[in-house]
Amino acid sequence: MCSFSKFCGKKLIAMNPTEETQSQHSSQTTIIMRCFSYLRPHWKFVAGVYSSMLLIDLIAMVNPQLIRWTIDQGIAKGDNSLLAMAVGALLVLVTIKGVLTYFEGIWTETASQSVAFDLRNALQRKITELSFSFHDKAEAGDLLSRAIQDVERIRFLTGRAIFRIIESVVLMTLTAGMMIWMNPRLGLLAMVSMPLLIFRSITFGRVYRPLSLQIQKQLSVLTTRVEQNLRGMRVVKTFAQEESEIQRFNVQNQQWYDLSAQSARMQANNMPLLNLIANVSSVIILLYGGTLVINQQLTLGELVAFTTYVAQIVTPVRYLGMVLPMITVAGVAGERIFEILDTAPLVRDEPGAPDLTLEGGEVAFEKVSFAYGKQAGVLKDISFVAQPNQVIALLGTTGSGKTSVVNLIPRFYDPTAGRITIDGTDIRAVSLNSLRGQIGMVLQETTLFAASIRENISFGKPDATQAEIESAARDAQAHEFIMQMPDGYDTKVGERGRTLSGGQKQRLAIARALLTDPRILILDDATSSVDSETEHLIQVALERVMRGRTTFVIAHRLSTVHAADLILVLDKGRIVARGRHEELLKSSPLYGSIYQQQLKK
Repeated sequence: MCSFSKFCGKKLIAMNPTEETQSQHSSQTTIIMRCFSYLRPHWKFVAGVYSSMLLIDLIAMVNPQLIRWTIDQGIAKGDNSLLAMAVGALLVLVTIKGVLTYFEGIWTETASQSVAFDLRNALQRKITELSFSFHDKAEAGDLLSRAIQDVERIRFLTGRAIFRIIESVVLMTLTAGMMIWMNPRLGLLAMVSMPLLIFRSITFGRVYRPLSLQIQKQLSVLTTRVEQNLRGMRVVKTFAQEESEIQRFNVQNQQWYDLSAQSARMQANNMPLLNLIANVSSVIILLYGGTLVINQQLTLGELVAFTTYVAQIVTPVRYLGMVLPMITVAGVAGERIFEILDTAPLVRDEPGAPDLTLEGGEVAFEKVSFAYGKQAGVLKDISFVAQPNQVIALLGTTGSGKTSVVNLIPRFYDPTAGRITIDGTDIRAVSLNSLRGQIGMVLQETTLFAASIRENISFGKPDATQAEIESAARDAQAHEFIMQMPDGYDTKVGERGRTLSGGQKQRLAIARALLTDPRILILDDATSSVDSETEHLIQVALERVMRGRTTFVIAHRLSTVHAADLILVLDKGRIVARGRHEELLKSSPLYGSIYQQQLKK
């Protein structure tokens, strides 16, 4: 069966979230909290991380006191045994800290990678479930950027970023308490610069957020440009537009470079300022603490312990300066991800929708009208009945609405008015999977996947046996050319089936449709791009496919309209004539014109 996600074949354009998404722009805090909610299933790892962190921070509180005791009681008094014992204790603490740090790192990565895993699965599921109206507007490169780069930023947020922030807050609190306990005046002096450092870090994050959003959007544009160039490389080379495409890419790349350079300058200005504030504080502590030691109001061991604590309290603040801008970036990434996850499919199952049960396969359009989004109506008041086993041919000039009619049958879109029934049941009242499972599609523009011939034929029925696959291929007139290939059914066809001819691809698509044994068929039997021998083979295969099924054909061939039980002639979204070939030649000037210009060749 033809891949539903590729049926329209329309150029993807920039997604407009105001039309497709139901979510409103949330605050940065709300978005970040929602990102953290993905950690809940992995709480055991998170608990392990923060338990390890607390133990490491407690060791960080003990170490300076042990150093102070070693200097004041061991070195100052020349007590070698006490010195040896203190050094041994320090080695034990360092070893324990190293082991805890190891597990802390492993568990942090495991938890954050699990979040990324869950988010990418959620995105893939949502993108797959979303309606064609979403994919008509979305850009493939932008979706790739969100699924890869944006998810990676959320992974960093829920892993190292939040860990560093919590660790910094805990370490700063414990360290400040220890310093004030040791010497209140010196401790308070050490804390004077902390509010300024924190204020600077938070202010920078607020200024940096709009720029980070621009960078991520531009990265999506760049990714889209690369994806489109790769997909359209043959067209680029055919029209000798290599230099033009290189220049277009260079323009977008330059914009991303300029934004990234601006970001780098902002961060380059921010970090030295944070270091300056922190270092000035350290110098003041050393000056004042040294004076207290000289005046014998503070021991040398206490001064060393104090300077160690000051280094411990400054380091977390520096981390904040580095991590807070990244949290801002992650918040923007989260907004872009949840914009997709919060998008509601316009075409979806009703609650408790039953599966479709076919009796004969009658398809009826009852006063159906349709429009793409806010565009003018594409179909207007379409009514007809396709009886079981009938062949319905759709004819009309370009833009008359033929493709829109067949798009509505498998509910790629829903009508804006009227209804479509199969065996008397409104197709909106049954499950999508059961509906589409009864429909096979063979289109002019065949989509194949970069996989083996066997995998492409069995795409709609993955559990098909080799005998079933070969039977479908024989009926589609494809078995012979498949067996002539180097690896037979295991031959890889390349991306979008580029290693095959147009006729070979179409016959594989016919085999794919046959394998699922659908009750309703939608065919575009255009063969203008193949030779006469291949056209004959495809025609024979299509005739086999149509037997015993209700079939809709976008007709391009005289033999097709001759065989049709009902021909619908469309013009500007309306059915302007209907009947069999001989009747329409007499009654419809438009059909006569189409017959002379398009069919009678």
